[in-house]
Amino acid sequence: MFKVKKAVIPVAGLGTRFLPVTKTIPKEMLPIVDKPNLLYNIEEAVKAGVEDIILIQGRGKNSIEDFFDVSYELEARLVKDNKTDLLNKIIHLKDMCNIITVRQKVALGLGHAVHCAKPVVGDENFAVLLGDEIMYTDDNTPTVTKQLIDSAGANNVSTVAVMHVSMEDVQKYGIIKMEELGPNRFKVLDVVEKPNPDQAPSQYALPGRYVFSAKIFDHLENIKPSKRGEIELTDAQTLLAQKEGLEAITFAGLRYDAGDKFGYIQANIEFALRHPELQDKVKKYLSELKL
Repeated sequence: MFKVKKAVIPVAGLGTRFLPVTKTIPKEMLPIVDKPNLLYNIEEAVKAGVEDIILIQGRGKNSIEDFFDVSYELEARLVKDNKTDLLNKIIHLKDMCNIITVRQKVALGLGHAVHCAKPVVGDENFAVLLGDEIMYTDDNTPTVTKQLIDSAGANNVSTVAVMHVSMEDVQKYGIIKMEELGPNRFKVLDVVEKPNPDQAPSQYALPGRYVFSAKIFDHLENIKPSKRGEIELTDAQTLLAQKEGLEAITFAGLRYDAGDKFGYIQANIEFALRHPELQDKVKKYLSELKL
């Protein structure tokens, strides 16, 4: 059984694309309607059966820990004002899973951030969710993390999510070289970090959802820093593919790049259009908007 009870979410980035607001506010705490974008990822993982969320943090991210901690004054005021629905939402935040924080002392890339979780993950299988990427699935569809866990369990192999992108966009992502195994399922042969279009092995990109065996840690320890001076998760995935095996699946759901300004705005609009309190007002506003 390829059980997954732990998930790693790197949250140490500086959020430079959203400066100046991210000078004092972690980009992971920027709201999508009424939730910080980090919470969408944690909820996705919890719905997939994950119990322990390991946040790889850097300096200046204390507000993330505070968000999932007890807030005595706020909870007391909500009790006094008989605002039970709001109180339950606050209590749910600290009870939904175990939040474990690990400090990434130096910024040496995504691979290094994932490796920082090794003391907590140990020899267990685990998921990785990139905080900038928000995945939406409706109530009748398993979350993207759950889809990966199910595929990894069925085939007993580490599995990553991929999506088809335009040739001009391949340079924004890690791109896989693969062999087709069946509908929407591939054997990964190689992973290339942000290739030029004329060097891309395919148009299948990694949008930030992974399920790995603990073997990935061994490979992260044995690779050399890239030209950027970083430990690249893509390089470790190539070794994992060659030695233990790695598969990729396309996923059912919508993906939003909340680390991009337009993607962030798009996510806010579309989640607002699904929000029971806002959808009618937002739809009316957009239909009447004239600029």
